[in-house]
Amino acid sequence: MRDFLPAEKARRDRVLGVIRETYRAHGFDEIETPVVEDSARLNSGLGGDNEKLAFGVLRRGLDVDDLRTAGSVLDLVDLGLRFDLTVPLARFYASHRAELPAVFRSIQVAPVWRAERPQRGRYRQFVQCDIDIIGEPGIQAEAELLVASLAAIDALGLEGASIRVNDRRLLVGMLDALGFAADAHDQVLVTIDKLDKIGPEGVLTELTERGSDPDAVGALRDFLLRPRPDEAPEFGEAAILDELPAGADRAVVADLVALGEAVAAGRGDASAPLAFDPFLVRGMGYYTGPIFELAHPSVPYSLGGGGRYDGMIGRFLGIEVPATGFSLGFERLVDLVEVPATVGGAAVALVHDADAPLATLLALQSAFVGRGDRARLVARAKNTKTQLAQLAEQGFTSFAFVRADSSTDADLLELRPLD
Repeated sequence: MRDFLPAEKARRDRVLGVIRETYRAHGFDEIETPVVEDSARLNSGLGGDNEKLAFGVLRRGLDVDDLRTAGSVLDLVDLGLRFDLTVPLARFYASHRAELPAVFRSIQVAPVWRAERPQRGRYRQFVQCDIDIIGEPGIQAEAELLVASLAAIDALGLEGASIRVNDRRLLVGMLDALGFAADAHDQVLVTIDKLDKIGPEGVLTELTERGSDPDAVGALRDFLLRPRPDEAPEFGEAAILDELPAGADRAVVADLVALGEAVAAGRGDASAPLAFDPFLVRGMGYYTGPIFELAHPSVPYSLGGGGRYDGMIGRFLGIEVPATGFSLGFERLVDLVEVPATVGGAAVALVHDADAPLATLLALQSAFVGRGDRARLVARAKNTKTQLAQLAEQGFTSFAFVRADSSTDADLLELRPLD
């Protein structure tokens, strides 16, 4: 968990502002949910491995007997800090369905908490930027999510981004075709999800050590190590089928092809920046259909992802409701993008002598604020050069010296740029 100095906080807010406004422009509405949820809901099996990282909140009024008789730590907690924004959204929709449109497009930008082992790029508190569409069963929902998310990346000036695409139904079909038993699918997918980290041989070794069917592991070996083209082909039916074992579900493939065409049309391009990845898994067990990850050539890790999770809201509502979502990895994105030092008007530092009248200073500050600028009163230091350099680092773009005899008319001050 980190502190942010003013300049970094302002930078983060500007990036978040771009993301928010882009999503609003694409028809999404922002909501807010509490930072805590019922412990039973957070530990209901919907959050995958993230449930193991949830911070629990002890029940009020516990005594020594409670501690002695508890079967597990979960018996001592009734609330927990949210570890993502999807579980809270499912609860939110179940609670407010009657007040929401039939197809609900939501934005959530908020911190979440996970008891991660501290290391570079792994934080115990971090911001997620989610958009979700609830109530739309077809690929229109996925297309809207991808178009809006790519537009947000474009607005941030991050060129060259692409989205890896797969479908959980194709993953299940692939495992069936390779000979893995249905009751082994979940564990096999957990191992395949490590492909980028441990490579094909690592995956095959781990599956063998876990006791997977040798014939199925051998079939996966042949499939993983088969000759592949040097360059990924364009996203389309032939390319997708070529990446899958024989017998792939043609209807699912057709949906992905239609998704690519829709995203290309939505962006006004001849083709969409999508790439089919037959081994994209996404670790969350609640995904039921198309899944995605945002990639950029400058970094080896994903910058976001998501997918369809049709079964989750039904857990809370009692009836099935289609849902799909996409989450931008804000903490990773914010380090990659360049944003302007200021937004709106200028940022002016009014560097004043000690004997400058307070009334003059406040009148000048109000004049700059009134015309849309940001203005700060700064007592002049002995080392003015260092002071001005610090003001530039803090995001100020110009300054003016204010003396005892300065006019209260802002237009009469000599504004100078801060380099």
